[in-house]
Amino acid sequence: MDADTLAMHPRAYLAPIRQLLLEPGLRRAIVLLGPRRVGKTILIRHLMADLLNSGISPHRIAYVEMDHPLLHGQSLETLIRQIEEATPRDEGTRYLFFDEIQSHKDWEKHLKPLVDHRPDLRILVSGSAAAALKRQSTESGAGRFTDFLLPPLTFSEYLQLRQEPPAILEETPGLYALEDIHHLNDQFVDYVKFGGYPELALSPAIRNDPERFVKSDIVDKVLLRDLPQLYGIKDIQELNSLFTLLAFNTAEEVSFEQLSKRSGVGKPTIQRYIEYLEAAFLIKRVFRVDQDGKRYQRERNFKIYLTNPAMYTGLFGVRSPDDADFGHLVETALFAQRFHENARLNYARWGTADNEVDLVESSPALKPIAALEIKWSDRFISRPELLKGLMKFVHNNHLPIAWSTTRTQFGKRQIDGSELRQWPAAVLAFHYGTRAIQGRLADYEAQVKGITD
Repeated sequence: MDADTLAMHPRAYLAPIRQLLLEPGLRRAIVLLGPRRVGKTILIRHLMADLLNSGISPHRIAYVEMDHPLLHGQSLETLIRQIEEATPRDEGTRYLFFDEIQSHKDWEKHLKPLVDHRPDLRILVSGSAAAALKRQSTESGAGRFTDFLLPPLTFSEYLQLRQEPPAILEETPGLYALEDIHHLNDQFVDYVKFGGYPELALSPAIRNDPERFVKSDIVDKVLLRDLPQLYGIKDIQELNSLFTLLAFNTAEEVSFEQLSKRSGVGKPTIQRYIEYLEAAFLIKRVFRVDQDGKRYQRERNFKIYLTNPAMYTGLFGVRSPDDADFGHLVETALFAQRFHENARLNYARWGTADNEVDLVESSPALKPIAALEIKWSDRFISRPELLKGLMKFVHNNHLPIAWSTTRTQFGKRQIDGSELRQWPAAVLAFHYGTRAIQGRLADYEAQVKGITD
């Protein structure tokens, strides 16, 4: 097995997936979902190494790349029979890993009877076109499949993977030791440029040509192959042009009307394409709320975020932290720490141009519980009154705390009965990423306990 892969720090999600895979009484297949190149194959290899290290015979472990041309048209049953015929008879559970399962038509219909009738098999499949896979597994595999989403690297995970020591550490939950904000900002800027993909984050050779890695190996495969195959898209160039337009405007407000005029594509088609792009985890749409945190009945405007700021580097080149548009990438990076949670995230805008808030989090009852204004500047430390929209929103919704980011400085003060907390964007990104992983692991542990009880 690849020594470089095994030397890489395992993702935090390895433990709950391993627990499900090894649970003897569990009659389910694991469906590992996620965008291309976020480390699904690496996680599978870590799982296989873990099985081997625990003493399981290599004859009982098999890995299949389902997108290999020679496997086109073969059923899962046929592949399993070939695996069993090619390996010595070995009593005990057999562990099977099918990578890039979306390449196999009607995979879920073939997987379901294997789960039902082959208790001697433990199966994990992985796939990139997440929403399509999830939808299909829900329709035909209810109670037989367990979905796991593997998101891009968070900032805290990225710092763990690097050889260079991180400039910030979590000492106790929610309490951090910051070595030097300027050093941390250097690491954060590096994350914004390259950090969401493990290979791009760690390989100097790939960093020298990020356009080839992102565009050719991620975007083009999704836009030119995965989505057309799944949804029958005929005008691939139209889809590609729309995605490029959306990616360039990450963290900015757009509308169907505006996008239609700029792209020449009809509004119904744009709406459908955005749903497809969300399905592949390339982008995420965030909706607008008013000063009371309520969604507008007619949603003409919305924000689009790339799910990984490093995608912008691959599409449009490296940006300097002093460039005018770098603030949008900082906002994209902060959003990327949380988009894969179940958090209800919106943005607020109402009335005049001053009345806006970058991110609003709502409770299950759709009441605002947090508000964040994202700045890549320290000038608001001395002039917090310029954060008009944030403070109006916090006051109007009786929130005790308002959050705003800075570039290097911390601040805390009382304004109109609410506390304004200002943290450097890099520190808040580390906090969000750490909390997101801890929260998801807790959710997975509860899910595993609920399944296995």
